[in-house]
Amino acid sequence: MTTTTTTAPVLTATGVTMRFGGLTAVRSVDLAVHPGEIVGLIGPNGAGKTTFFNCLTGLYVPTEGTVSYKGTVLPPKPHMVTQAGVARTFQNIRLFANMTVLENVLVGRHTRTKEGLWSALLRGPGFKRAEAASRERAMELLEFTGLADKADHLSRNLPYGEQRKLEIARALASDPGLLLLDEPTAGMNPQETRVTEELVFAIRDRGTAVLVIEHDMRFIFNLCDRVAVLVQGQKLVEGTSDVVQSDERVVAAYLGTPFEGDPGEEEAAEVEAAEAGAGGAGPKKSAVTGDAESTTARTEDEQ
Repeated sequence: MTTTTTTAPVLTATGVTMRFGGLTAVRSVDLAVHPGEIVGLIGPNGAGKTTFFNCLTGLYVPTEGTVSYKGTVLPPKPHMVTQAGVARTFQNIRLFANMTVLENVLVGRHTRTKEGLWSALLRGPGFKRAEAASRERAMELLEFTGLADKADHLSRNLPYGEQRKLEIARALASDPGLLLLDEPTAGMNPQETRVTEELVFAIRDRGTAVLVIEHDMRFIFNLCDRVAVLVQGQKLVEGTSDVVQSDERVVAAYLGTPFEGDPGEEEAAEVEAAEAGAGGAGPKKSAVTGDAESTTARTEDEQ
């Protein structure tokens, strides 16, 4: 892990609030990610983590608050957020199943390709140069993620762990300054989790800051420079792994023990239902261990 720098943050979320009708799923959350950092975002199911991610990446327009990348407020449109320099993966794998591994990564290059419709139709020298450069960059990323030998395979035929890596490679194809990972180890075995951890460190070492949601506490605390905890849509605490693990409120939230200001189980269930209805929730996990409660998730994602 790295030491937090004093340089300006690449991401600044200020007072981000997201309401679904009368229900507040995220309430006045502030968060900053600096260059060279890996920051974790954790919390029990229904805490608002994915909703917050969706606000950061333009999938949702926050009801209140602002999200800035390198000092510029991000537009509430996903493709423009990606173009600005923020890329993400999803809780449930969203690959193009009938495209090859290489083609999936090439899709991620579209925000960095300047050739337009007429250039593509006429296939002139400029288009061919851009196409060759995109293929070269895509192959570099497949080499980086250990998938170069699978470039011509259909993505649906990859093992689950390699599909996860392909999603990361596709996100990196847009050359982001910040990468957001939504449960990158969901459904993985310990060996696959370790490989993912090493990959995230390598991404950080190449100059990309990382913000990650994860239920696997061992993975998060080994990986991150700082960790922020959301509970019922509010940031409960933020700090180093040691600070977060020793906070009694965090322990109480994960064990289901009430603490001062806890909205209670009924509102927590409403928040989780709102997240599921708005964006679709992945397989539920144990709040303490992060183990998947459904063994069908991997099978569904591989199909």
